[in-house]
Amino acid sequence: MRFAAMVKEYLVNSTFHGVKFIADDSYHAAERIFWLACVIVSWVGSAFLIDASLEAFQTSAISFVVETSYRDWNTRFPAVAVCEMRNMERIQAIADRLWGEEHDFAMEEVLNEIGYFRGESYHTINECTGEERGENCFSDNFTAYAQMVRSSCEETLENCSWNGKPFECCRYFHPLETELGLCYAVNSLQTAAAGVRLNMASNKHTGPGRLTITVLTEAYVYTIGEEEVPNFVTPKSDVLLVDHFIAYRRHISVKDIENDPEAKQVSVEQRQCRFPDENNLDVHRFYSYSACSVQCRKDKQLRVCNCTNHLMPNTDPALKCNMSGLMCLNEHYEDLTIVIPKWSVDRKGVVCDCLPSCTELDIGIVHDSRASIFDAERRYSTIEIKLSALPTERYKRNVVRGRLDLVVSVGGTTGLFVGASLLSFVEIFYYFTVRPYGTRHLRRRQQHP
Repeated sequence: MRFAAMVKEYLVNSTFHGVKFIADDSYHAAERIFWLACVIVSWVGSAFLIDASLEAFQTSAISFVVETSYRDWNTRFPAVAVCEMRNMERIQAIADRLWGEEHDFAMEEVLNEIGYFRGESYHTINECTGEERGENCFSDNFTAYAQMVRSSCEETLENCSWNGKPFECCRYFHPLETELGLCYAVNSLQTAAAGVRLNMASNKHTGPGRLTITVLTEAYVYTIGEEEVPNFVTPKSDVLLVDHFIAYRRHISVKDIENDPEAKQVSVEQRQCRFPDENNLDVHRFYSYSACSVQCRKDKQLRVCNCTNHLMPNTDPALKCNMSGLMCLNEHYEDLTIVIPKWSVDRKGVVCDCLPSCTELDIGIVHDSRASIFDAERRYSTIEIKLSALPTERYKRNVVRGRLDLVVSVGGTTGLFVGASLLSFVEIFYYFTVRPYGTRHLRRRQQHP
């Protein structure tokens, strides 16, 4: 009875609209039933609208628009990464130094596979396993041999310029560890020396940006977003295969994504992307889709072979494969290298549930050309990467339903349907906790003044 009295007292004094008419005995039963029906309808309608607001907040918080005020912004130039593809002269010199000039020449192919590992190890397994194992073979510490094989920045790049102004190549092309081995990248967030960066912005004052470099080795040249990394599955359109005695010219178009300042306050699940500093990976310093795919392959290599390939970035040396692990990686090459969608369960490959970066660039190839270089004294190639024109539009990610919008929507709904405020819900707590204690204490004081 005491609890029923508390409930009745609360209903009579509640600030929720219509509730007091239900609990007041002075009203006829028909009136009380009428108000009960009205209150139920109001609360049900309020619940439906609040549920719709929550659903919209979760699934439609972000909208994309296209901006065309192109004269007012700076356009980011993509990151350019140079990854050595092959250097047989250097491999031969290292083999001579390690094993003498009369060494088994098959070991040069072994060094080539180890230094420029691409997931398969045919020569290494054929020469260095089984009963006919070569005397110069090695079975672990592959990372050290790869580091000996790869060329330094000074041996890879020279004659760099931005918009016709020369700059010191190796001051701004920083080492970048990737699953393809050591690369050299400019304008990349992922390098350890990301703070020392060349200003590569393009606008109406500077005109379209142009980067020119001379490459001294056979290499892959990647044109990617500043948070992206070269990897096994980088689209071929983003890669130039550079050989000696050729001058390459590539004209590109770029579309930025600009983010509303409130976008970071929206959850990752709502906006369906991650900012670079929202990193949940251990292979690279900043998040990107390509870095996530590298992490995905690393995790599967550990599950299948209990080790990772020796070029995997930011990996404990104890987790890198020895010869038996290399054999495992080679045996499961397709299963560990090819990225497949989650619904392709019957195909071999890695399923990577990776979100895109919130700041990724949309890079298009407008025109590619190449011409021969005739130089009998030395071998090299030149590369020019240029914006074909300043972009006339860019994407904008806007927040259309933020947390404040949700609060306003829920508050307006409850105020309209049930006449409630935040303090109305505090009353519920008050009447069933603080109020009984206060009433009991007052009665004691009246009985024992």
